[in-house]
Amino acid sequence: MEMETGATGEKVRPLRLLAFLTLLGAMIAPAGAAEVESNRKSLADLSIEELMNESVTSVSKKETKLVESPAAISVITQEDIRRSGLTSLPELLRTVPGLDVARVNGNQWAISSRGFNDQYANKLLVLVDGRAVYTPTFGGVFWNAQDVVLEDVDRIEVIRGPGATLWGANAVNGVINITTKSAKETQGGLITTSVGTEDQPSTSIRYGGQIATNLFYRAYVKYFSRDGLVDSTGKDAPDDWNSIRGGLRLDWDPSTENKLTLQGDYYSSTIRANINEPNLTPPAFFQSVNLKAQNSGGNVLGRWAHTFSEASQLTLQSYYDHFKQDDGHSSVYQDTYDFDLQHRLALGTRNDLVWGAGYRLTQTRVTSSFFATATPETRNLQLFSVFAQDELTLVPNRLRVILGSKFEHNDYTGLEIQPSGRLLWTPSERQTIWGAASRAVRTPTIADRDIRANVSAFQPSPFAPAILISSFGNPDFKSEELIAYELGYRIEPSKRLSLDAAGFYNIYNGLVGYVPGPMQFEASPTPHLVVPAAAQNSQAGEAYGAELSARWQVTDHWRLMGSYTWLHLSLRPDRSTEANSPQQQFQIRSYLDLPHHLELNGAAYFVDQIQSATRDATLPVSSYVRFDLGVTWRPTKSLELGIWGQNLLDNRHAEFYSVRTSLQTEVPRGVYGKVTWRF
Repeated sequence: MEMETGATGEKVRPLRLLAFLTLLGAMIAPAGAAEVESNRKSLADLSIEELMNESVTSVSKKETKLVESPAAISVITQEDIRRSGLTSLPELLRTVPGLDVARVNGNQWAISSRGFNDQYANKLLVLVDGRAVYTPTFGGVFWNAQDVVLEDVDRIEVIRGPGATLWGANAVNGVINITTKSAKETQGGLITTSVGTEDQPSTSIRYGGQIATNLFYRAYVKYFSRDGLVDSTGKDAPDDWNSIRGGLRLDWDPSTENKLTLQGDYYSSTIRANINEPNLTPPAFFQSVNLKAQNSGGNVLGRWAHTFSEASQLTLQSYYDHFKQDDGHSSVYQDTYDFDLQHRLALGTRNDLVWGAGYRLTQTRVTSSFFATATPETRNLQLFSVFAQDELTLVPNRLRVILGSKFEHNDYTGLEIQPSGRLLWTPSERQTIWGAASRAVRTPTIADRDIRANVSAFQPSPFAPAILISSFGNPDFKSEELIAYELGYRIEPSKRLSLDAAGFYNIYNGLVGYVPGPMQFEASPTPHLVVPAAAQNSQAGEAYGAELSARWQVTDHWRLMGSYTWLHLSLRPDRSTEANSPQQQFQIRSYLDLPHHLELNGAAYFVDQIQSATRDATLPVSSYVRFDLGVTWRPTKSLELGIWGQNLLDNRHAEFYSVRTSLQTEVPRGVYGKVTWRF
């Protein structure tokens, strides 16, 4: 039974809604009228000072206070996740200043930092529990393959700006480090279910227990079925998806000096999409098809951490990752074997050294179709790396300098050196001034070197041969290079207010551009002419901007967070991607604790206009304001109920278009309810 209402064509399913409300009633009934004290911290307990002193690891590969980190870094905490009402990792990244997050369709996002946003953005490194989810096929992330039980996330650290000295190639414009809680921290059971206009439904079940002394485990399974977006007329778009995944984690502390972790995950998903693929059949010379893709993947990771002393630790980590990503015509198969060693030690009283080495083997296979052909079809890519970074204290508790470099050898360009220098000055306990200069590279991908993609076809006249426009990989393509300069300032004027400002100036050289070549004749599959465009390191440019953010504890029960981002990007000679990222973004979020264990949480986001490419043309995407509002209630220690409205200010709005189709999808207004039960 379905009813369609409203301009957006949002579906209301009475039977599912009734089942959801019945479940709420059944779980609330045993609690009676008496209120039980919640085990959550109030906003007053999570003071601004505590948040600024929170430890982060992504900047220096060791624990440092957020306020003393010499980089533009933001942290999404578990409290931020719970209060946001956002249900996926890509959507959570909207809350980070300086990140550009745009929804392409129901199962794809364009995400970047400091410009260059694209459906296949390739200058952002993403890690999940120390496992890189970068793919050498196009140099980015398949966001629809990344998922976790959000209640098990400890924090998400986001660095805007290069992190290549520690994390290596492709950490060009930023690093996202997603860290989940240990099994010891997730004991007991958890069931969470949400249902609404998009989630139909989404359910996570997790249980953690203890096997032996200091040996803990966590097992989970998560399933969701998500409706797609809508087209420009408000009708349902063919881009819905569903996924099931499960996993197990073991954490063992055999002694106070040793910690062992073993974890693994497996997922399988079905994704629908509309694509326009060129062909040589008149008169249209392309076909528009709705595809159904079956994707799957899994990973196993092991980590041993040994503490020699408070100033000396050793970590060994290894993982295997496999996935198959399908778009209905071509498939990417990838197997990654990774080994990493990291050692921190103090050299005297003024030097704190972190060094490490790593090896990665990535085996890829790209199946061919008329749209894309890889030559060769399979690749075995090796990466060897060594890094060292020294933190030198010039004036105790006041002035430090951090120098380091990453040395990597890859199969495409050989040795790449990525140094950085950072200066950290803390004139007082409540102020930090930092500056940095860095070099980072994006190494070539399979798309840059090996893949031919047929972009479009047409016939100039009825009796002329068809013309096929194709892009070609270039076996001589080199790394893209960034030289970055950054300056930042943090201040905590009072225990209720913190301010963070960062400015940057980036110089890019050797960026990819597609240079047309002479027309060629091909006889197969039917006689036609080809207009080739080869990948070249033909572009250069500059980007500069500023990022401002603030946290204000208005009262013991009310907190406001806000940010503003300004970006200017200039490329030459081809300026087509300059406007892919908004020049200005603004957001404000509010957390309000109410009596009787109620919370009122809201967020407003402004995103400036951009230009986005479809299969046929580059089109403007208007600026928009998104407003989310949610109410949660915790009637007992173990039960939480919530309802959220998202995109409440308009029926629908576009955020980004896909280069694979002329279908323009838009994000509709939505509402959903959620039940979380811990036992």
